[in-house]
Amino acid sequence: MIDEITKLSEAGRPILVGTTSVDISEMLSKMLKLRGIQHNVLNAKQHANEAHVVAEAGHPGRVTIATNMAGRGTDIKISEEVKAAGGLAIIGTERHESRRVDRQLRGRAGRQGDPGSSQFFVSLEDNLMRLFQSERIAKAMDRMGHKDGDVIQHSMITKSIERAQKRVEENNFGIRKRLLEYDDVMNIQREAIYKKRNNALFGSRLSVDLSSMFSAMTEDLVREGRQLKTYDEFRELSIRELGFDPEIEESVFFQTNEGEAIEAFQQAFMKYYNEKNQKIAEVLLPVINDVHEKQGNRYRRISLPFTDGSAHPLPISADMTEAINSGGRSIARDIEKTITLAIIDDKWKEHLRSMDDLKDAVQAASFEQKDPLVIYKMEAFKLFEELVGKINHDVTAYLSKGNMHIEVQPEQIREARAPKTDFSKARVHKDDSQGYDDDPTRVGPPTSTMEKPQTFIRQEKKVGRNDLCPCGSGKKYKSCHGANLA
Repeated sequence: MIDEITKLSEAGRPILVGTTSVDISEMLSKMLKLRGIQHNVLNAKQHANEAHVVAEAGHPGRVTIATNMAGRGTDIKISEEVKAAGGLAIIGTERHESRRVDRQLRGRAGRQGDPGSSQFFVSLEDNLMRLFQSERIAKAMDRMGHKDGDVIQHSMITKSIERAQKRVEENNFGIRKRLLEYDDVMNIQREAIYKKRNNALFGSRLSVDLSSMFSAMTEDLVREGRQLKTYDEFRELSIRELGFDPEIEESVFFQTNEGEAIEAFQQAFMKYYNEKNQKIAEVLLPVINDVHEKQGNRYRRISLPFTDGSAHPLPISADMTEAINSGGRSIARDIEKTITLAIIDDKWKEHLRSMDDLKDAVQAASFEQKDPLVIYKMEAFKLFEELVGKINHDVTAYLSKGNMHIEVQPEQIREARAPKTDFSKARVHKDDSQGYDDDPTRVGPPTSTMEKPQTFIRQEKKVGRNDLCPCGSGKKYKSCHGANLA
């Protein structure tokens, strides 16, 4: 091959050497350097100089080494001097696994009626030939007296190469077809999850999805609770999972049929959830009004921290004008959108990793004379059911137990509608930050005249929900002065 390149270069013909990999192109480059032959290398490592290399590839005597994916889509222009010398010469270091790639390489010469030639050099030790009994052909060549390096152009060798390429193409086609069948399973799940995600992202049908999630979660809790021994155990389960104490009679829960118990529990839950959202709106609306009046020309949206107590608060981005016009009702929608999106994204990423592990694990089923694809479909369905269940559970639990991360002064414990909010826990998005401090935790104007909020440090023991109310009424705190707290 080196001798042929040298001869063609001395004849004034440009040569394009096609290789199957970057390693081979670099190895061939080193061998040409030992011969003192000037050349350019065009592969994935020299993509920045690709246009310059292609522009020079048609010069007389120029040698260019390229991989099959480099410089595609660009014609190599040749001069009249090159045309007179015979045009562009194509040399292939070996036959590719696909006949289509061989034809693409041949097609680089003879463009638009220009002269040119192409020649492939094939060794029986090439990867393609070794896959298909090249030893048998080598023994036949030895019996016929051929030596190493002899040029063999017998039709038997050409047909053998084409058969090898055809078998590899059929095998690759089968692999791609199998991958598509695996991907079809993922695509069905992907469409279902992204439909839920789009509903949350754009707000359309989010209420319908949340209603389904709430119903599924509450039904599971009631079924689990009716298998417990006492009603107090069910109350503990409800407080642990949803953060609220159901206000339904024990006789209604245990002595009625399952459907009536589910309906009673769902009504109690929705009442609690709606009241909690209303209280959040009542607490935040004065803050939003204050920021809007003072900085409405600077700020359009306000970021409010929301958490269920188990992790760092999630920032809820709320439009101040929309919140004011809706009386705070839009804040609940913003909370639902943000929490639903965050949980769907988190659970979907975990599910994708599980599906990748499953694809690798099911391949062992072929040793048991089973179709791995069938096992994959069955197990993938189970994983997807678990995914939907986790999303329903986590979204419902987070929205139910979550609350704004605010601090209330002791003198306002009995007055839930006007708590003192720690402004340092909220931040806003600024449309124009020029001339202002970049502190993201500041709500009001970042000037030195702003008073720093004082942090309340509790001195007395905290009153629990089920403790007796300090007012001396004899009732539990949650049923007395703590009833209106969110």
